Amino acid sequence: MLRLSIATLLMASAAPLAAQPATPPIPRSTGTPYAARNLPDRIMLTPAADPSRGMAVAYRTDAAQTASEAQIAISVDGPTLEEKATTISGPAGTAKDSANGPALYHQIRFDNLTPDTVYAYRLKGSAGWSEWLQFRTAAAEAKPFRFLYLGDIQNGILTYASRVIRQAFHANGGIELVAHAGDLAAQRDDLDHDDEWGEFNQAAGYNWSIVPQLPATGNHEYVDVTLPDGKESRQLGPYFPLQFALPDNGVPGLKTTYYVDYQGVRFIILDGTSAIDLGTMTQQTKWLDATLASSKAKWNVVLFHQPVFTCARPQDTAEVKAAWKPVFDKRKVDLVLQGHDHCYSRLTSEAGREASAQARKDGAIQGPVYLVSVTGSKMYGLNDRARTQPDKTAEATELYQVVDVDGDRLKFRTFTASGKLYDGFDLEKRADGNHLTDTSEPTIAVRTCTGNIGPDGGKCVARGK
Repeated sequence: MLRLSIATLLMASAAPLAAQPATPPIPRSTGTPYAARNLPDRIMLTPAADPSRGMAVAYRTDAAQTASEAQIAISVDGPTLEEKATTISGPAGTAKDSANGPALYHQIRFDNLTPDTVYAYRLKGSAGWSEWLQFRTAAAEAKPFRFLYLGDIQNGILTYASRVIRQAFHANGGIELVAHAGDLAAQRDDLDHDDEWGEFNQAAGYNWSIVPQLPATGNHEYVDVTLPDGKESRQLGPYFPLQFALPDNGVPGLKTTYYVDYQGVRFIILDGTSAIDLGTMTQQTKWLDATLASSKAKWNVVLFHQPVFTCARPQDTAEVKAAWKPVFDKRKVDLVLQGHDHCYSRLTSEAGREASAQARKDGAIQGPVYLVSVTGSKMYGLNDRARTQPDKTAEATELYQVVDVDGDRLKFRTFTASGKLYDGFDLEKRADGNHLTDTSEPTIAVRTCTGNIGPDGGKCVARGK
């Protein structure tokens, strides 16, 4: 009995030490881990600076497929694509170990293509070729087209955001381009990072591989690092440059900035995180001004993450507002597409919605239209300014935006996750400048929380920022 008592006492004294909680593991995605396979996956199509003449593709294989190899052919209407296919090689794959095991990331560029032509391509894995995937090059001149604009996908990527992305493609045929306003994945501790990018690719599936993507980086594309002197800084995370083969025509040394001319629209992509946190604001501002000055496009659209005018945060993004807004005004930018705030905002005048509506009624020229949107599941509540300054806002709402460009008219429509029209306007480019008209199509009621009750009748999931 004495021995038992001593043992019991020893166990009791050791119990508090044994019960100390360990550091919780980073969560993993439900179901099968996203391990690399013997056929290519995570296939991502991106445009060249001139997408009428070039495209690029990034993809992943298992470690056995060291060579980067593709076949491409002008599409035909029978099952004979391989007969006239050209084999193209790229640099050897880049190794990346992750929680899902080793993988190789590959990038291949398709150059000297014919404008406005359907091509089919396939990619080599260690077990053989992928299926044939098709894309159409841009026309060499201005031509009507449709593009999709998505805010932060970031959270609930497969659980929630996937349905929004799929609804967008399902309900709106003819999408030729996708613009992402940054924070494509959380890349912190929401999920294992490799799982997050696995979910991002699964969320849209083959659509990412047949429609060229224009991604901007957000703060979550960066990871926190400690410098040798002990100071904290940020650097671009490992997955973004592996996942996207982007044009190299941006700020020298900053490959997260670039531009693409697509059928009468110049898309200019900036990196707000690098500008604010890493000291590249001056270089980006000079490049932005020069790139807009040299644009021969009828429409100029700028895409980046941190918004000039915030709908959730207490203050506007001061550094971005001071540096870039004057350039947007001077160069007569048409649309400014942003994310970061996890709410919706369409702002046409800093003076507020009433002043903006009166100015339109009086025939005033419309300056840059500032958009903020969110596709994923993390939501922030609206700030006080958002009640009166933007023309239209929403909180606790997942959204996608469809933009149709046709000559002198640009049609912008915002839809909810289930496909309801929430907001819309037309921009008409006249001799004296742009004129904005709100859509006459019926839209659903403004979506905001009332106390703790959300716009769908459940709890309000929009938290204060």
